[in-house]
Amino acid sequence: MDIRYDPVFKAVFTKETPESRIALSDLISALIGRTVTVEAIIANEPPIDDIRQRYLRFDVACKTGKGEPVNVEMSFNPDADEPVRFEYYAARLFTGQDIHGKTKDYNDLKETYQIAILAKGRFFPDENFAHNFLYYDPDNRVSLGGRTRIITVELVKTGPVVDKPIEEMTNAEKWAVFFQYLTDEDKRGKIIEIINREEGIAMALETLANVTQDEVEYARMTTLLKSELDYQSRMVGARRKGLAEGRNEASLEIARNLKGMGLPISQIAEGTGIPIETITQL
Repeated sequence: MDIRYDPVFKAVFTKETPESRIALSDLISALIGRTVTVEAIIANEPPIDDIRQRYLRFDVACKTGKGEPVNVEMSFNPDADEPVRFEYYAARLFTGQDIHGKTKDYNDLKETYQIAILAKGRFFPDENFAHNFLYYDPDNRVSLGGRTRIITVELVKTGPVVDKPIEEMTNAEKWAVFFQYLTDEDKRGKIIEIINREEGIAMALETLANVTQDEVEYARMTTLLKSELDYQSRMVGARRKGLAEGRNEASLEIARNLKGMGLPISQIAEGTGIPIETITQL
């Protein structure tokens, strides 16, 4: 199975097994640049028996041993507005922390990490596959030093990385190559090298091998449902826009006729709902 397929990614990294937890901890550590241990997975989507739930999110929400909130997403077909989504969910992740009470203040807010692994598409103009975004003043080149970070990985930019010797790869590069080339037979040798050297990636592969057929079927069904609902939503939006434009054109035609009949513009505006300025220009 392709681990870039977002429901499969979710199944691999949220299993209640030591292998899955080691893999997730290693992945997050590689991307944020320091060693962390994931202590808790947070349920953030409908249970299996609620398959008709409309708003499905295939992400992995968790907390580190220090209580730092982390959200990891695999987007197989990311939308063009993904960067705006990152910012939105990073903000929600940060403000979702509880600092109420007489013994807490803003200094009790933990660092938060919104991590997005993008399987397809290029979102940033440079050739770097990984980016680490923080609040920053570009005019004066000063960092705010805040506690919100957005980390992105563009897998389509890993072409130059896969040919590097294993010993020259960073942990983040090994994970990116693993995700991008796991099912590529031409890169099988490189993937085997990485698996033999990196325990976390080996644990991810072991967990992937144990994903049950029932989980695969559930992933397939939910993805089909999500695609169906997304398509339906786009069609409804298009129809509504068309109807609105049609109604507007009809109102303009009525206003034009009434104006030609010599009715006062104020009465036409009141009857059609069209602004006086628009009627004046008809």
